[in-house]
Amino acid sequence: MKLQMKVIFAILTGILFVVSGCTNKSEDTKKTNLKNQAETKAKYEIVEAKSFKVKNIRGIGYPGNDNALYVAANDGIKMYKDGKWYKTTTNQHDYIGFQAVQSGFLSSGHPQKGTGLTDPLGLVQSVDKGETLQKLAFYGKVNFHFTAASFSGEGLYVISEQPNDALSLGVNYSTDGGGTWKKSAFKDFNADSLGMIAVHPKNGAIMAMSTRSGIYYSTDNGNTMKLITDPFMVTALTFTGDSILYSSVENDQIVLKTLNPASGEQTNITFPFLDYDNPITYLAINPKNDKQIAFTTYKNDLFESIDGGTNWNNLMKDGKKEMK
Repeated sequence: MKLQMKVIFAILTGILFVVSGCTNKSEDTKKTNLKNQAETKAKYEIVEAKSFKVKNIRGIGYPGNDNALYVAANDGIKMYKDGKWYKTTTNQHDYIGFQAVQSGFLSSGHPQKGTGLTDPLGLVQSVDKGETLQKLAFYGKVNFHFTAASFSGEGLYVISEQPNDALSLGVNYSTDGGGTWKKSAFKDFNADSLGMIAVHPKNGAIMAMSTRSGIYYSTDNGNTMKLITDPFMVTALTFTGDSILYSSVENDQIVLKTLNPASGEQTNITFPFLDYDNPITYLAINPKNDKQIAFTTYKNDLFESIDGGTNWNNLMKDGKKEMK
């Protein structure tokens, strides 16, 4: 079982050189006739989704320019709002490294065929609920499986799997919206893997990373790191104000907790039972309403609470939303 969880964790957090599933497209993509692609564009609309099946969940969050829970998938954004699911009629990109921010969302990934966008997307931003994408950095050059950003938009982080002229291997950060980048020194970081990054909602210099041996915390853009939990496997984390909401696997049990890095105080959060082989993969808290919490699992289940974890609704099972 422990070996199985190590395999799952590698899939969840991506040991730097082993990333599954998404690689840059072949040279055939570059030869695609963009004029013909443009002719196939459909009108962009957000419509109710009576049913759908998500193959891969790439991230979740609550963008500041909408009142919905966004689920980024390999076939675009799904939105849950007021008891109903919605999807987009086009721009169904393979969003990877999705991050909700105050102005909308950031992402990397691969564009939907027929949209005329270059593959890979690099680091892009949308401020109009996915109708258009703004290029921030590395458009057409790099696909980032792991990105992170402060909800305020200050402080961007990426894990570079291949160094280039602008990025060093490992964690890099930008304080000017992607214009320039610096390598995080990661002093005192002793974990054997790089995992998911979370950034403080207001202070982009404060970040945390999940690893197989706990959470590492930094107040200086990852230049110095400090282990702030016991050495358990942490599979997902996000900030809630100055505290961190995280899920770990402790003594063969999946747990959900909040942690105040300053005081060390921890609080257990009640959540629906999950099998040992179905750990939590993504966590999100609505910065405009910290009682609204959501998480996904390895098997593409999605749960949401609107009362701080007292009650939970199962919004998706095995990636599927059934017709009602």
